[in-house]
Amino acid sequence: MSKPIELLHQKLEQAKLGGGQKRIDAQHAKKKLTARERIHFLLDDNTFEEIGALVTHRTVDFGMQDQVFYGDGVITGYGNIEGRLVYVFAQDFTVFGGSLSETHAEKICKIMDLAMKVKAPLIGLNDSGGARIQEGVRSLGGYADIFHRNVMASGVIPQISAIMGPCAGGAVYSPAITDFTIMVEDTSYMFVTGPNVVKTVTNESVTSEELGGASTHSTKSGVTHLTAANDILAIQDVKRLLSYMPQSFEEKPADLPYDLQEEVREELESIIPDNANQPYDMVDIINGVCDADSFFEIHKDYAANIIVGFARIAGQSIGIVANQPMNLAGCLDVNSSKKAARFTRFCDCFNIPLLVLVDVPGFLPGTDQEWNGIITNGAKLLYALSEATVPKVTVITRKAYGGAYDVMNSKHIGADMNYAWPSAEIAVMGAKGASEIIFKKEIKDAADPAAKLKEKEAEYADLFANPYSAAERGFIDEVILPKHTRRKLIRAFTMLKDKTIDIPIKKHGNIPL
Repeated sequence: MSKPIELLHQKLEQAKLGGGQKRIDAQHAKKKLTARERIHFLLDDNTFEEIGALVTHRTVDFGMQDQVFYGDGVITGYGNIEGRLVYVFAQDFTVFGGSLSETHAEKICKIMDLAMKVKAPLIGLNDSGGARIQEGVRSLGGYADIFHRNVMASGVIPQISAIMGPCAGGAVYSPAITDFTIMVEDTSYMFVTGPNVVKTVTNESVTSEELGGASTHSTKSGVTHLTAANDILAIQDVKRLLSYMPQSFEEKPADLPYDLQEEVREELESIIPDNANQPYDMVDIINGVCDADSFFEIHKDYAANIIVGFARIAGQSIGIVANQPMNLAGCLDVNSSKKAARFTRFCDCFNIPLLVLVDVPGFLPGTDQEWNGIITNGAKLLYALSEATVPKVTVITRKAYGGAYDVMNSKHIGADMNYAWPSAEIAVMGAKGASEIIFKKEIKDAADPAAKLKEKEAEYADLFANPYSAAERGFIDEVILPKHTRRKLIRAFTMLKDKTIDIPIKKHGNIPL
């Protein structure tokens, strides 16, 4: 072997060791994979092509010239997932704690630029203590370079972030801009300021897990969309997410092979309770209308009164937004509106048709909701569904009351097909509340006010607590039997597959953020 070739082998082997075997062992002791191991499990075998393996930092301050590692704390390149091209970066915690330097950022920016040129998804495996403080403003500039590219790539290519270790300070904003964030339980956390700073400034004592762990961000803040028990499961979630998406906004998601059958689902006939106030699980309806085992719920533990997720109908990828009567009776509130609006906009960016399942008694009342901006937050969902140009199909299963009826993909805001089950109630409000207002004087003057209220309630329900008034006006395209819902949806989405729509020429709209 010639000396130049031997030297190359030595350098590449050194690069593979990152910060050295001792630090690799420490990573394993924390039940974490190394950056290279994560890429190995993410990509198809023998498809990874590394870019920038021999890059090193340029810093000479604080003795950094004596601490030089090939790769500079991040592994970057491209490869395939299920045969599809993706670009990936994996921060290496064994090198300076995965901290971001000027050259570290340059490596990430390089593959982001390539991903945009080629129009292929970008996946970030984050495991970093934040900015490399020895480099000062150069590392901060590196973050800003990444943030800017995240914004430019938004809506052009899918961007997925897996948080597989610490993600603090400026490091949190790149994942926040990307489309989906996955956190690993017990080994990852995200926060702008850590527990020590919080203690100093606010005198609050809090652990890293309490402040920014996977549980906190999946239930309280909504920062993370999915959590996984370990690195391997997080990587599997990345792959599954990607399977519902196209390569870029210029494409549609790939259809899976599917042989059409009769597609009647008898089990849907018995889901809606006879008592209109009794809850039921909307997931049962989702599973009844979608392909078997295809539903992948997103943000499951946050704002549980609305469900969002991906699924397939006859092999076609779709996004689902659905009220959940099991939580807050399916009311829309601040958090559920934001959750559904964000998901809707992602689906619209990447040509994923939308199915909206409606059982909503209205917006959640109360001072807490009003003071936290239910008006502008509810408007976000209204705006998102109105703006979406993908095929949009609605099924009203039970209640569709008040302004929430309008917001939940009604015909009036651009839905393409609107179906209702015979159990649907489409009205300004429930029969009891409406009767108390309309017939207030009559009920008050009656010899038996309670009996009169019941009588008027039944009268109002006969007139409005059904889908037929809306159907007569064309606001509902068809009242259908529950068991035929899947068949109707398959035909509707097939019919809408080549839908195009012209929108007004403008720079962009001004969603009420």
